[in-house]
Amino acid sequence: MNVPNVLTVGRLGLAALLLALLSLPDSIPMLKSLAFIVFVVAGISDYLDGYLARNVYGVTSFGKLMDPLADKVIVCAAFVSFVELGLVPAYIVVIIIAREFLVTGLRLLALEKALVISAGRWGKHKTIWQIVAIIIILLGLAIRHDVLMGADASLLEKYDLAFQYIAYAISIGVALITVASGYLYFMENKGVLRRHL
Repeated sequence: MNVPNVLTVGRLGLAALLLALLSLPDSIPMLKSLAFIVFVVAGISDYLDGYLARNVYGVTSFGKLMDPLADKVIVCAAFVSFVELGLVPAYIVVIIIAREFLVTGLRLLALEKALVISAGRWGKHKTIWQIVAIIIILLGLAIRHDVLMGADASLLEKYDLAFQYIAYAISIGVALITVASGYLYFMENKGVLRRHL
């Protein structure tokens, strides 16, 4: 358990904290801002563990498997919370989670053949866009519940409507990128499937 791997495991704890913050009642002040900060810290830790693994400590098999898995957990935690808050349709989250399960299944098949499949280029693009979408939505929530708290009702109504459309459009874009990256990931690693079939 070197430093990059500790950061990876710590990101799982941040995912649980994010889920808790987004599940608590809106009447508690600063929760959404704290959720935004927790996610940003998780993103920084993701960058740090990758940098340290590549340049200082060396890449480990544990890191290759757990780093993308930790990313999946925190992304799924955020999107599931957005469904509960009524910001993102459930079917979009099902698409995102299904893709992650399928890719993880492919990695497990590869392990049976003593192969370790690390995150590919398209998977990294997908993760970046998912992170950007989550940051925008969390920032919008923080502004709505912490910055605009007590604002004029008509202003809040207009903000809520605009924010709902923005969150929906962003989530649709993320779903499309997620599906495309999953397809390309399987195409790049179809040899693993052939070995099992």
